[in-house]
Amino acid sequence: MKATPEHDERIAKLTFASVYPHYVTKVEKKGRTKDELHQVIAWLTGFDEKRQQELIEEKVTFEAFFQNARLNPAAHRITGAICGYRVEEIENPLTQQVRYLDKLVDELAKGRAMEKILRVV
Repeated sequence: MKATPEHDERIAKLTFASVYPHYVTKVEKKGRTKDELHQVIAWLTGFDEKRQQELIEEKVTFEAFFQNARLNPAAHRITGAICGYRVEEIENPLTQQVRYLDKLVDELAKGRAMEKILRVV
């Protein structure tokens, strides 16, 4: 599936705060913890739990969220389909980064081992 400019713009304008509760619900429903979710977010972005909370309170958009992130150098190893898109084929860098996060949350919810989620070699 090919993302449209409108789709990319909509993702850029979404706030991290609006999506975060859905991440929590998704992982907790499957028996994972909020701490594990924070660990996954920290691995991808470099934001510790305190900074993640600040970004939620500030209601930053995903655009601002990822502009300030230090993307993990191993993020390019995140592959597979999420929401009908293959993350490794997404052309818009911001949309790809948001889908990386979605993919990691999905893997966590599916019970994948933390070492595999964090791409530990």
